[in-house]
Parts: sequence; C-alpha cells; structure tokens
Amino acid sequence: MAADRTASGDPAPAGADDPAGPGRAPVVPGTLLWEPSAQRVAQAAVTNYREWLAAERGVDLADDGALWRWSVTDLGAFWESIWDFCAIEGDRGPGPALTDASMPGAVWFPGARVNYAENALTRRGPAAAAIAVREDGATAVVSWDELRRQVALAAAGLRALGVTGGDRVCAVLPNTIHALVAMLATASIGAVWSSCSPDLGAAALTARITQVAPTVLLGVDGYSYGGRDFDTVDTLSELAAGLPELAATVIVPYLSVNAFARARQAGVANLLTWDELMTPPPGAAEPELEFTRVPFDAPLWILYSSGTTGPPKPIVHGHGGILLEHLKALALHLDLGPDDRYCWFTTTGWMMWNFLVSGLLVGSTVVLYDGAPGYPTLGTLFGLSEALELTCLGTSAAYLHACQAAGLVPREHADLSQLRTIGSTGSPLSASAYAWVYEAVSPQAVLSSISGGTEVCTALAVGLPTLPVRAGEISSRGLGAAVTAVDADGKELVDEVGELVVTAPMPSMPLHLWGDPDGARLRESYFATYPGTWRHGDWVRITPAGAVVIEGRSDATLNRSGVRIGTAELYAVVEEQSEIVDSVAVDTSDSTGGGGLLLFVVLARPGITEELDGRIRAALRERLSPRHVPDQIIEITDVPRTHSGKKLEVPIKRLLGGAPLADVASLDAVANPQALRAFAAIAARGHANTTGGDGGAAPTTSHVP
Repeated sequence: MAADRTASGDPAPAGADDPAGPGRAPVVPGTLLWEPSAQRVAQAAVTNYREWLAAERGVDLADDGALWRWSVTDLGAFWESIWDFCAIEGDRGPGPALTDASMPGAVWFPGARVNYAENALTRRGPAAAAIAVREDGATAVVSWDELRRQVALAAAGLRALGVTGGDRVCAVLPNTIHALVAMLATASIGAVWSSCSPDLGAAALTARITQVAPTVLLGVDGYSYGGRDFDTVDTLSELAAGLPELAATVIVPYLSVNAFARARQAGVANLLTWDELMTPPPGAAEPELEFTRVPFDAPLWILYSSGTTGPPKPIVHGHGGILLEHLKALALHLDLGPDDRYCWFTTTGWMMWNFLVSGLLVGSTVVLYDGAPGYPTLGTLFGLSEALELTCLGTSAAYLHACQAAGLVPREHADLSQLRTIGSTGSPLSASAYAWVYEAVSPQAVLSSISGGTEVCTALAVGLPTLPVRAGEISSRGLGAAVTAVDADGKELVDEVGELVVTAPMPSMPLHLWGDPDGARLRESYFATYPGTWRHGDWVRITPAGAVVIEGRSDATLNRSGVRIGTAELYAVVEEQSEIVDSVAVDTSDSTGGGGLLLFVVLARPGITEELDGRIRAALRERLSPRHVPDQIIEITDVPRTHSGKKLEVPIKRLLGGAPLADVASLDAVANPQALRAFAAIAARGHANTTGGDGGAAPTTSHVP
C-alpha cells in the first residue's frame, strides 16, 4: 500500500503564526528584497559567460536583458556558445547548430554524437560526487572515482542481461545512490531510463511503465516516510507480472536484507539482487567505464505527465537537448560549479530529480535526500543544509509556505551561512513567502523561484544571481527560452496576464511522446491552441523589466463576468492569514447564473470564525478586487495535490459540476486521494451549490468534515 505523500512537503502544524499575518502590513508584490553585491556579480558564471561571448565571439551585450534577447533571437549562435563555453564532451559534427526551427520537429546539431553519462562523469578523484541521506540519518558518501566504478559495474550487469542501445530500463526506486548509479549506467550504454517513485500504487505504476515495455526493471522492497515503513514487494510483483518482455527484475534491499526472498515468495520472475547485478562473472576483471556516443536526439529518458485526468503521457527527452539545457540552467542560472553542494528535495518520479542529478554535469556534489522534509521536525531540510554545508537548497513553494505558516525561523536553529542559493518550485511562491525567506532563512542568498515543467524538463522562468529579487516575481526568463504572454488571439502582452507560450524551439522540448508515432498526441497537447507555438498551460504576466509572475494554471482560471482571474494571486492573499494553512478555489458559475466562486481553506485550528471570514473577504476586496471575493468559504481538511505538489483545481471543478470521481482523476496519480474523495462527497451532498454574483452576493461560510 502506498503512503499519501507529496514532493512538496508536509502540512504546517496547528497553531502556526504567519509573519505576514494580522498585525503586519502585507508584503507588496514587486517589493525589492535582495540585490547582488558587486562581488557576487563579478564572480557569477553568467558574468564570465558574457565576458567570454565578447572576447571569443564578438557578441558584446550590455546587460542581462540584452543577453536574454540575443539568446532567443539568434538561437543557433546561443546554443553553439553553450556547447563551447560548457566544454561538452562529444563529437560536434559539421553544420549549423539549428537546421530546422519548426515546432514541433526542430532539428538540433544533426551531426553531433554525445553521451549524457560521459559528461556527468568527467570529474575524477576522492572528493564526494554524491551524498545520500535517509530520513533516519543513514548516510552514504560516494566519491567521483567510486561513482565511476559503480556505474561501470552496473552497465556491465545490464549488458549481461541483454540491454543494448534504445532498450528501456525502468526503476521503482527511492532517491538513493542505487537510482543515480542505475540511471548513469543506462545512459552510458545508450539505453533509455525511466523512473517512478515507490510511493505510487500498482495501477499508477502499471499505467506508466507498461507503455514503454522495459527490458529490465529495478525495484525496491519498500521505503520509509515520516517515520513509517511501507512495503512495496506485492506492488512490484504485480507490476512485473504485467511486463512479459522483462529479461530480469533487480531487487534493491531497502527495508530488509531479506528482500530477495520476499520478492521470490511473492512470485517475481527472473529475479536477481542488486549485488548480483554489480558482480562480474567469476574470474573476470572489473569492467572499464565505457560510453556509447549516440546521435544528439537519441532518447535519454522518459518522464511522465501527472496522469490525473487521463493516461500519463510518456515524454521522451534526448541526450543532447538535456545536456545543453541543464548545463545552461545549472551553470548560468543557479550558478553551480565544482565547489558547490546541491540538494533539491524531490522523488525519483518528479522531473526535479533529473534536474538534481544533472548537478554532476557542472561538477557539483549532489545531495540525495529520501524521506519526509518535515520529519522528525518541520525544519529538517534546513538542518540538513547545516550538516552538509549546502550551498544550494531547493524545495517546493508548499514546503516554504508551511514553514512560514508555522512561524519557523530556520536561521535561529541552523547555521545557513553557506547557502548561496535557495530554490522553490512546484507552485507559485507568494510575495509574503519571498519576504519570509529573507527574514527567517537567509538575508544573503539569492532566492530563485523557478517555473517550468516535466514536458521541457527544465525551468522556463528562473532567476539569475546578477539580478535583484522582488517579492512574488521570478527575475528572468530562461536564457534560450522565448517565453512570452499572449491573449486568446496570440497577440503579445506586456504587464498583462495571458497564456504562457514559447515562440521558438528549445533543445529540451520533447523528441516525441512514446507510442505516438505520427505526433498527433504531442501536437494536440502543446501546439493545438497556437499552431507552431508551444502553449505551456500557465497563466503569466511579464513585467516591463522582463520579470515573470506566474498566476496559476490557465485551465484553472477563474472567469468572473468575463474577467479572467489567475488563482495564484488569490491564494497569495488568502494564505497570508495566519489561521490558513492551505487553500484552493474553483469557479462553478454556469451560463444559467448558477454556481459561484468557491474558496476552500485548510485551517491550523478547526473552525472558521466570523472575524476570519470577514478578514478574508476584506483582504481580497481591497488587495485584488470585488470579483475576487468568494460566494462561499468552505473549511476542508486537505487540498488534493499531484505527487509533484500541484493543486488539483480542474478535477475539483469537474467533481463539483457533477462528474463521477472515476472520470475526473486516477486516484493513483493523486498524492492524497482521500482529499479528492472528500470533494466527491461534497458534490454528492450538494454542499457547494450557492448562487451568487461577483463580489460575494449572498456569501456563506461552512465546514465540511
């Protein structure tokens, strides 16, 4: 049985006080919170890159804004420069970097041959390449030399099982050294990696992994989360039984040394242990590390969409595209290098795991944390930062909001002086949480909130260490990412809310979706609304200075009398109230005048008071507009989220509109399915069916047990 968990963190404890709550003025979005020192600017890799461009390429750019504009208007020259500046190992091949700029179907570096693992393992020596920490404190430290050795052994083991270029190797593993080694070994052969977190149930795993027909499956006997152990042997057995083409299932012991015996008893066929995979045949010498260089667009790994409203899409990314994009993002935007220790809280089923392990590409030590971020205390990740002297800590907006709501002041409990960068993703970070980070965590670190997605396996909007940080704003669009906001007709908008689109190709856009031979599903998913332009599905505002404000998912936009409202700005105001731990809003209005704007809130202590109700409505009316005031405020116990922490606004709306739960979402794709079941119960009772106009006509407040 899978545990209810998310990649975003645990809820805040009851009785939390919010630094931006009653008695304090709310943080005004756009407020300047941090500026880089002259030394930070001078030492930043992006500054070095701009100087290199001027000296080596004759491209003299006045500032970071000019750099971004050049990067999206001269795509071939920009990505060629990333190849050279980051010293990619591989055969460049003749011809231009970009020979066809069509979307979909762009052709990058057609003569090149590379291997992701070769570039991830260029560093040698006794320094730590990876540190893996379990929530119970068990820690493994692997040097660069030892990591190379283990990858060579795993690759030899996979080859002995018949794995060759293009074959799929799938894993159901926690965030451990085993997963890192297996991924690099798979990539070194030219095979295709795909991983899922072990907290997924059998149905969710089957829906993903059976689509790609792996040759080898790696699985774990269980995992720990929040101080509890969860057995996964039966789940693994059920999954393996549905994969008749498997050459072998490799069992990784995590909870018990008897994992092999238990898996064999459960009926897993063609079973071997991790140690057997890693052991050369009797009398054979240890294998040398080898890399198969493959075409630039050869598949590297397959990621999966959330699968909440349909079969998960298997999204295929290539060796070359991921190499270029992750080198650019990690070196220039996150400013990571060989002196850094880099951790992002994630599971192996979220694209942030891939973004984390790519820290090896820039020579950083990657820190793999497996467990609950709030166990045994809410500040566990900050304690980890002190213990391992992290220079970059990434987590989710939900976790930071929970810490803020709990009144946590991490800098009073941990020495965070080594932190240079704090990352946030998964959902929009509120302006007050921006301010909390600088007040309670670190006044000197750059806060880099990032927004992107599984589809591109990177950030489309991300900070730069050379730009100021303003509350609620992401300071830059990604270099090489032609991101803009457009209206329904595709007209570009500035300082107005619109659809987030990408108007030019990026190397890390999907090669294709697995099982979509003619590309129809890919085009329908991302290019149908604006042909030839990528529609990402976010509601966004680009400021005149080029900063990005994510307003929420565009498919969850609230439509009040023809005025579209992004949910992110509403949540930011609502969750500034100290009593509110979480919230979700949906608009159930219909053409007959029925329904209304419904705001669901999770409270630190049960019970909505009249005073809190009035304070929420007043804040929304004064800070935003009368249209933002809900018709009902309804107390709930939990907000349904995906495994990557996103609020399930659209499924909630469909449930309240009368759709059956089975048609709304796959519960295996929901981190906390009981929360979605609660909304099905709300709909069944007709609890949220008030009629009211904009501005909260006939408002009501209620509690749903």
